[in-house]
Amino acid sequence: MANTKGTLRTCEQGHSYYKSSDCPTCPVCEKERKPKEGFLALLSAPARRALENQGITTLRLLSKYTEKEISKLHGIGPSAMPKLRQALEEEGLSFNK
Repeated sequence: MANTKGTLRTCEQGHSYYKSSDCPTCPVCEKERKPKEGFLALLSAPARRALENQGITTLRLLSKYTEKEISKLHGIGPSAMPKLRQALEEEGLSFNK
């Protein structure tokens, strides 16, 4: 009988977890590093990683990009854009035109 949870893996930190995809991200490590506050805390892990991989860690940096540029990033899904727009608006910022 096949394991429906995926394959058992162990990350560099020693956490054991099951993963059914090729994604190498440890869910335990990811949960531990999720910010408690700020706009990145509002996002899913893939969306947060997409921004972090581009060096976008502040709303001021985010405001230098257009919505189209951000929406093209792998990991930014349809639920992320309204959260990003709202966070920018609350700080008096917006996406670049």
